[in-house]
Amino acid sequence: MFSYILRRLLLFVPVLIAISFLIFVIIQLPSGDYVTTYVEELRAQGVEVKPEDIQELKRRYGLDQPLYGQYLRWIRNILLEGDFGRSFSWNKPVSAILKDTVPLTIAVSLGSTLFVYLVAIPIGIYSATHKYSLFDYVATFIGFIGLSVPGFLLALILVWVVYSTFGVNITGLFSPQYADAPWSLGKFLDLLKHIWFPIIIIGMSGTAGLIRVMRGNLLDELQKQYVITARAKGLKESEVLLKYPVRVAINPIVSTIGWVLPSIVGGETLVSIVLNLPTTGPVLLRATLSQDMYLAGSITLILSTLTLVGTLISDLLLAWLDPRIRFGKAGE
Repeated sequence: MFSYILRRLLLFVPVLIAISFLIFVIIQLPSGDYVTTYVEELRAQGVEVKPEDIQELKRRYGLDQPLYGQYLRWIRNILLEGDFGRSFSWNKPVSAILKDTVPLTIAVSLGSTLFVYLVAIPIGIYSATHKYSLFDYVATFIGFIGLSVPGFLLALILVWVVYSTFGVNITGLFSPQYADAPWSLGKFLDLLKHIWFPIIIIGMSGTAGLIRVMRGNLLDELQKQYVITARAKGLKESEVLLKYPVRVAINPIVSTIGWVLPSIVGGETLVSIVLNLPTTGPVLLRATLSQDMYLAGSITLILSTLTLVGTLISDLLLAWLDPRIRFGKAGE
């Protein structure tokens, strides 16, 4: 098991470096740059911008260097100084923006991930073991709603329903008195009071999908000969169910951890805009539209790191669940 973990960790760094370079290149593929966009906005407002002013702006932001030079400076500063560059549109260090948004994004994302798995797996197991029961039909119906209705639309509907019925505004992660206040026990408790709603909304789609996956996988396992034999030997139903069928059926779900984390972070953008959440989604959207390459690249790099971390976690969990994987015998 140790050698398997070591192999996975050794692959982590080179893959992350390759991804960071691709991110930096892809972000700069659209024509122009931040200075070009900024100058066009100034000219649209009737401000005259001289060519030497444009060159000075490019020199100030390091845009006069070749692409590989900009990348090397960016990645070197991240690794050696923890400096992600300066945001053009916000006119402040990227690290300062990330410090305000990333912790809240991680809190919402981890909460949504836990919600997805803690709700989806038990419901999927119950639906499979009580096939065609009333609960199974209800879970299937709710699952189809969760898959078909976009999260931002569901958020809009529930915000309107709660406000029109109870007169309570459930947008945001903090009450007005805590929004700009420094962190304290009161602010943390206020966060816990508000965070449950975005967690449920963002996690709805993933929960609905995993319920269907868990139900289908377990139904397939329950029809196999080893389960029939175990029941014929008189084993308790709980032992028959939990020892092997659930353990095998949960493997494909565990393998999705790698993309669940970044998909939750990336998929919460519209929901964050609707619910006025101070997370990275709206910041990434604004940075992309304004070609703020250091800010957009840093957020995308964080999402990529989450993907790699999630994939590593899922691989380790799969190796623990299925010994064939860690010994390289899964295909035998």
